[in-house]
Amino acid sequence: MIVWINGAFGSGKTTLVAELHRRLPDALVYDPEHVGFVLREIVEAPHGDFQHIPLWRKQVASLGQGLVEEYGRPVLAPMTVVRRQYADEIFGALEKAGVPVHHFFLDVSAGVLEQRLHDRVVVPGDPERDEAVRRWGKAQIAECVAAVGSLREDTVVLDGELPTRELADRVLDRTGLAGLSRGVF
Repeated sequence: MIVWINGAFGSGKTTLVAELHRRLPDALVYDPEHVGFVLREIVEAPHGDFQHIPLWRKQVASLGQGLVEEYGRPVLAPMTVVRRQYADEIFGALEKAGVPVHHFFLDVSAGVLEQRLHDRVVVPGDPERDEAVRRWGKAQIAECVAAVGSLREDTVVLDGELPTRELADRVLDRTGLAGLSRGVF
């Protein structure tokens, strides 16, 4: 099974996956962004976004499937994918391969996202690059917030402004993984 945590940059995807992994230490953490980083070293990303590379979407699904089949453990994937067509390609390929996908979207207001992105450090020791990453994330806020209205029907929308522990409880309950969890410490 893949537990895909979606949402805007700054919505708390990585933080939630870290909490889920703390409770499910045998789960694998798979960040599809790393597939994009590899591809971007080889080919140019249209408009600077590797998600526009069709091979990225194919490889994300293929690697996700491989992780589930090879290791037989839950896979936790924190990744923003707000274009419906791209989500359909990735999740459709996984479903066709028989890999269950539980898709969650962290819904956070634009104002809170703006503040979270302003406050966070992504590239310590490199203020210029850090600011560039922050600007890029802020430029995506409108599209990410608007995406809530066009998500796949099977998406579970969660209030991303809730405490991380509560969000983790909801994800574990919804996926049936609560029984495997080490619980809240």
